[in-house]
Amino acid sequence: MSEKVQTEIEESENQDQSEEPTKADIQTPQPSPDEDAETQTVDEDQDPASQLQAARQQAQENYDRLLRASAEFDNYKKRTAREMQDVIKYANEKIFKELLTVVDNLERAIEAAGVDRKDEDPLVKGIHLTLGEILKILERHKVKPVKALGEPFDPAYHQAMMQEEVADQPPNTVVREMQKGYVIHDRLLRPAMVVVSKAKQDKAESQVD
Repeated sequence: MSEKVQTEIEESENQDQSEEPTKADIQTPQPSPDEDAETQTVDEDQDPASQLQAARQQAQENYDRLLRASAEFDNYKKRTAREMQDVIKYANEKIFKELLTVVDNLERAIEAAGVDRKDEDPLVKGIHLTLGEILKILERHKVKPVKALGEPFDPAYHQAMMQEEVADQPPNTVVREMQKGYVIHDRLLRPAMVVVSKAKQDKAESQVD
């Protein structure tokens, strides 16, 4: 290689080295003041422990609300189902209550006919059959008479019309039934109109009164 060529190569390498930027010339891009402030704020707000605590609290509140809503909905379903059962159960209550008047009249007719007619009489027998069929219909629909005669007076099922002094019965006992009472399922359809016994007063006490 000639000296001239060698010299040119060396000069070219020196020129390339002189054109390389120095550390002072190389500038690292710096974030703007706004970006630096935003980064600092995000770091302060994103505290992992605080975020975890807040998330747990929010989850618990949501779970409690879900439980309350579920319980309220279950109660609503049970209440609605119970109301529907009552509607079906007592749907014919008014009709049966009016039908009891027919039963009362048939029983009065049999009682009145018994004085002059025998049970074998066709008319009396027909009334008995009619009354029996109506009572069967009522029984199929859970309409039953209230126990009254000889029972202790119960204001929930008996309506006292008067009192009588009775020697062979304890006080507050139903001694006569003026009109039968009836229940439908477990609900009172009509109270029994009754006569209730009371203690017999001594003559001396009655004279003092």
